[in-house]
Amino acid sequence: MNHKNIEIERKYKVLDDSFKRLATEHHHLRQGYLSLNDRNSIRVRIADDEAFLTVKSAPQSNGFAHFEWERPLSVEEAENLFPLVVSGCIDKVRWIVPMEDGLICEVDEFLGDNQGLLMAEVELESEDQLFVKPAFLGEEVTFNRHYYNSYLSLHPYTTWPLSDK
Repeated sequence: MNHKNIEIERKYKVLDDSFKRLATEHHHLRQGYLSLNDRNSIRVRIADDEAFLTVKSAPQSNGFAHFEWERPLSVEEAENLFPLVVSGCIDKVRWIVPMEDGLICEVDEFLGDNQGLLMAEVELESEDQLFVKPAFLGEEVTFNRHYYNSYLSLHPYTTWPLSDK
């Protein structure tokens, strides 16, 4: 696999909305899965006025890294693919928060069927890269598949029992 197609990220629950005052930008995202199984997914996403088709593998054995291949589409092409989505759509606002060490924290504020869920991802250069964790980040859920968008498209957060949240 080509290294540039490997994404290494850690996922966290977000404690509160204090990240909003630190954000430098935000974008509305809508996405759905055209194919979804234990090994990989094919996703269509519209982010503001841009669209993408993404093929993503399940996390590798360490849980941090996965293969990701992404290509731009026109918004019209993406809209034409949404009727083929095999699960529910994910609707969210993504907040871009610069971190002290030059990294970026992407905070997703979920809407619709996943309303009430705040999740963050920090993309890293290597699995052992250290970083200063912002105060608004809570429990790490990198290894909990329930917090992956693909799972949320099938099992929306609003349907979870309180004991699982």
